[in-house]
Amino acid sequence: MRRPLEGFERWDVVSVPFPYTNRPIEQRRPALVVGRCGGDGAPVFLWVLMITSAAHRRWVGDVEIGDLGAAGLPAASIVRTVKIATVEDVTARRLGTLDEETRLAVDDSIRASLR
Repeated sequence: MRRPLEGFERWDVVSVPFPYTNRPIEQRRPALVVGRCGGDGAPVFLWVLMITSAAHRRWVGDVEIGDLGAAGLPAASIVRTVKIATVEDVTARRLGTLDEETRLAVDDSIRASLR
């Protein structure tokens, strides 16, 4: 269980200003925390994967989110495991957490990409 001052943990679903690589804008989007670094007086950064609508065209490595209620998402969504960004934790707002089955599928997809 997370204590309030510990910040975000792996598998938290958050809302963050997700950068676009092909446009000079940012838009608040849901994302999945897969790692964090920093602290001890330095800024804390989150490694996040993009979450998008399941209606979008599928990419290799996409994982459908099983329990939308636990994730805090209103519509069918996927984790886009090939779309990773680093954001400061102060920009994030927690929406929910990823269910166990989807966590395993995301882990498998990430591992497959790193081979």
